[in-house]
Amino acid sequence: MKVEIVNLKKHFGATHAVNDVSFSFGAGQVVGFVGPNGAGKTTTMRILATLDEPTSGDVLLDGVSVVEEPERARHLVGYVPDSLPTHRDMSVHDYLDFFARAYGLMGAQREQVVESVEEFTNLLGIRDKMLVALSKGMKQRVSLARALLHDPGVLVMDEPAAGLDPRARIELRELLRVLSGQGKAILISSHILTELAEICHAAVIIEHGKILMAGAISDLLSTNVERRTVLIRVLGRQAELYRDLLEMPGIATAQLQGADVAAEINGTDEACSDVLTALVGRGYRVIEFKQQRANLEEIFMTVTKGVVQ
Repeated sequence: MKVEIVNLKKHFGATHAVNDVSFSFGAGQVVGFVGPNGAGKTTTMRILATLDEPTSGDVLLDGVSVVEEPERARHLVGYVPDSLPTHRDMSVHDYLDFFARAYGLMGAQREQVVESVEEFTNLLGIRDKMLVALSKGMKQRVSLARALLHDPGVLVMDEPAAGLDPRARIELRELLRVLSGQGKAILISSHILTELAEICHAAVIIEHGKILMAGAISDLLSTNVERRTVLIRVLGRQAELYRDLLEMPGIATAQLQGADVAAEINGTDEACSDVLTALVGRGYRVIEFKQQRANLEEIFMTVTKGVVQ
């Protein structure tokens, strides 16, 4: 399964919620969709799930257009919204059975599929509970189960970890690993960037309806961000090193961390090299000069401005 978002635009009056967005991903990949509130993530995901129509552009699911063939595309994608609608008079099993019928599953096959999905998402023990009585984590499981009933090749998940306790988040991560291992192409938005870096193969950072940065997680984490954090260890003179670093040009901050001094250096690798050369020139016996790789949160803060439409 290959998913291609092609020059996607969605306008609400003068607001360009999605403004010429293009990226692609494929089977077995988990892609993090990252951006501040109002960046255009949910609108893009709803278009991918055939719930909204774009102003222009398209999404292709193995060549099937969500604009030209929405009914056909709908069978290829499963959508997990950020919250499950509250139905006070439906049990978990009745809810899933209803959607299985909507997808055209009949008789013994429908019963088998519903039970199999309930088992996979660990819902068998609560299948008779009313939806309104479920915790946030259990509702997210039900929402995921509904999206899996027709065995789609693409999963679109909008903030599935929001409001979950630590155990539920861990269980969600494990489910995502299993699903990607089954060959599903997964697009997931989240504000918990540390977790995205653990489970995603790639990430797309969007703001004001436009893509700011996209690529493999490993490439994003090694990108040339404007500031580097370096751990420095010397033989003796640690307090003197700390004071000297604070006075050196190009050093944003410095702080003592055990036997090390952590320094934030403005610039790229060349700036780090200049600092090391300067320290050796001042007679410091440097035994460790280790650059800490930027994390996804730092990259996000570097490339976004917090603009809301």
